[in-house]
Amino acid sequence: MTAQEFETAVNKGTIPPLSYLYGEETFLIERAVHQLLERAIDPSLKDFNLNIFYGNETKGVEILDAAQTLPMFAERRAVLVKRADALKADVLESLLPYVRNPAATTCLVFTGAKIDQRKKFFQELKKQGCLVEYKRLYDNKLSGFIQSEAVVQGKTIDPAAAGLLSLLIGNNLQELASQIEKLAVYCGTRSRITVEDVRVIASSSKAFTAFELARFLGMRDLQNALKSLGALFRNGEDAPMMIGALTRHFRQLWRIRELLDRRVSQADIGRELNIHTFFLGEVVQQAKNFSRNDLERLFEELYRCDVASKTGGGQPATLMHGLVVGICTSSMVP
Repeated sequence: MTAQEFETAVNKGTIPPLSYLYGEETFLIERAVHQLLERAIDPSLKDFNLNIFYGNETKGVEILDAAQTLPMFAERRAVLVKRADALKADVLESLLPYVRNPAATTCLVFTGAKIDQRKKFFQELKKQGCLVEYKRLYDNKLSGFIQSEAVVQGKTIDPAAAGLLSLLIGNNLQELASQIEKLAVYCGTRSRITVEDVRVIASSSKAFTAFELARFLGMRDLQNALKSLGALFRNGEDAPMMIGALTRHFRQLWRIRELLDRRVSQADIGRELNIHTFFLGEVVQQAKNFSRNDLERLFEELYRCDVASKTGGGQPATLMHGLVVGICTSSMVP
């Protein structure tokens, strides 16, 4: 079952007696669980009819006892097992009979980052259509997510504003949802979120400063890049986060550079990479500032700095300063 199918069914009132939600997108998993539990049990009776366990702390018998207990003063009870990927093999084995014949009066839901489909437990869940995967959203899906989150907040958002927000935040859905909520409050009675609104609200965030650093590096503007770097360090940001933001930005520039080398038109580049026309001219110009050889050396240096920052191979400020200067002056070591 896909995530969309699962959520559609739940929103229509179909409460599964058994489900296992897993994947990289923890924000969507947590929200789906919240929606499921809201519909599965009466909030006023939650103390009587909701049990929460953690896979790294619980035994199979505890989960089974809770799942087989009749609800109190209600039609259904719920049992939530978080970090279910930490359940031991013997616990999964003990749960197999229940998985094959779950109680109709219980909503048992597991959540975890990953599964092992070689195990009988997961094979049985798959057979019954109880496995629901939440994959990390690709960049070209972020605009749709942003649009839908704006609707949840009672607003619409300009496509260019959604594009800027996705560039600023990336695929951190928790942060995207938080920023959209702030934007909705900032807009007040206005129904539409604009690019200027995004600039105002996001300008104080670390994500905006990291975006600005990547932008200045793409422009090879050393003075402003160093100012942005200093601001990030003053705000307590760590080197791996900065390197991650830069890697994402220059990966896009590399893809643009490849298309430019193939003589693809700017308009076609925008369509292929899902870049809004509002930003297209600038990022294409940034890509023109680097050859593919430049970008290859740049990514080697990004990797070196990332490893060094995580293993004590140098002071973060020194590493990042050298990286910024190297990108802007083409002095990176081949």
